[in-house]
Amino acid sequence: MLNQTSVTEFLLLGITDIQALQPYLFVLFLAIYAVSVIENGAVLTVVISDPRLHLPMYVFLGNLSCLDICYSTVTLPKMLENFFSTHKAISFLGCISQLHFFQFLGTAESLLLAAMAFDRFVLCTQMAVTVWTIGFFHALLHSITTSRLNFCRSNQIQHFFCDVKPLLELACGNTELHQWLLNTVTGTIATGPFFLTLLSYFYIIISLFSKSHSCSTLHKALSTCASHFTVVILFYVPVLYTYTRPPSRSAVQQDLVTAIMYSAVTPVLNPLIYTLRNKDVKGALTDKIDWLCIL
Repeated sequence: MLNQTSVTEFLLLGITDIQALQPYLFVLFLAIYAVSVIENGAVLTVVISDPRLHLPMYVFLGNLSCLDICYSTVTLPKMLENFFSTHKAISFLGCISQLHFFQFLGTAESLLLAAMAFDRFVLCTQMAVTVWTIGFFHALLHSITTSRLNFCRSNQIQHFFCDVKPLLELACGNTELHQWLLNTVTGTIATGPFFLTLLSYFYIIISLFSKSHSCSTLHKALSTCASHFTVVILFYVPVLYTYTRPPSRSAVQQDLVTAIMYSAVTPVLNPLIYTLRNKDVKGALTDKIDWLCIL
């Protein structure tokens, strides 16, 4: 699985080389990471501990929170460390491991969001297991093929974490197969769930207009759909932009911005939109807080 070159480490150049901005960016991303872990940790805790939430819908929400904690943890701690590091290095094995878990968790989240959009039709724990399994093997495909590349150009990655696309730009030799796998397989895994999710929301909206006779009920339902749809757009569109277009050195900054959107911002928004507005979850959280206050 290991490559055949002398490269033993890569340098993560990060999102900016302006030293004066580093402390401010550290505080910003530390706050984002802390909020993400606290929000999603609270949701995961109440879903596991409260018997009232042991229902299929909350199985999905618990899985989403678990994914979001892991997803942001794969990239943000290393990014925070590098803001104050003079040698922004990551070992070859560490880089491939980070790539694997980022692809694994990102794929699983992409599929889970689509499964959640159809939860009114099919609800089962097996779907959540399937989502994690597909994500793992999709990531394994990329981590194995990328680890076998020869890296002879440079070891400086124009990114704040290891991913397939930046590493392909450093590889020498023919990378057409790897690029095809990235565009086709990853693109399909992102595009398929995205359009299934759009189809689900389209069906919901049509059903609302045809069955609802209350303006207030219709407005509330449409408001919920709109907030869910916003999060879906913020996750899928940057992913599709990153993985389905041809590589370009002139688009490094755009890639960094889009990566921040789906790796840092959406894990913060997901619990706010999907879970913490839910009446049952809010009730369970309130009970948990009251219990802690009594202790």
